[in-house]
Amino acid sequence: MNYGKRIFLWIMLFWIGSAQVFAEPFVQGGPIGSQTSDGYDALGPVVEQPIEFPHNTHAGRMQINCMYCHTYARRSNVSGIPRLDKCMGCHNLIEGVKDRPRIKKLFEYWENKQPIPWKKVHDLPDFVRFNHERHIQRFYFQEKRPIREACGYCHGDIASMTTARRVKALSMGWCVSCHQKDHLEKAGSTVTSHGPNDCWLCHK
Repeated sequence: MNYGKRIFLWIMLFWIGSAQVFAEPFVQGGPIGSQTSDGYDALGPVVEQPIEFPHNTHAGRMQINCMYCHTYARRSNVSGIPRLDKCMGCHNLIEGVKDRPRIKKLFEYWENKQPIPWKKVHDLPDFVRFNHERHIQRFYFQEKRPIREACGYCHGDIASMTTARRVKALSMGWCVSCHQKDHLEKAGSTVTSHGPNDCWLCHK
């Protein structure tokens, strides 16, 4: 191992080992420009979407499971964005809302055979590798946590929002602080473990 790489590894190991317990994952950040108690920016920029999708209606009032739309989250690195035909599968049958502006826009994209150009909200740098499958399998399927809680670790309470916005720091220190916590291995068990702290698992 060359000298530069050895120095880098020592710095990273020292930083991880000396990290404090930062902001609790379930606590959302405050207003734009504020910081979480770990000192990291809590919110990214407000992202204007082509359609102001009401998460508070679908995931909140109707209690639709996040994975119904984000189908890849349980089996892939990415969560996935639903195809337009999934939206239309419901909204073609719901007559009572077809005259609403959001739904009219939905039908315009459908009639023009165009995908909805959604913009990414929870974007990470290209050198960061985050695996949705690992986290969903652990917290939702093994620990049996409610889906809003499992997804809320990183995304906040999306079901209380209209257009999704970032409310967690999503910084390296914030992720490391969660990996240092004791998490149950599975529901009904008292055995706990930490997340991995190997740099190469998260960085390409």
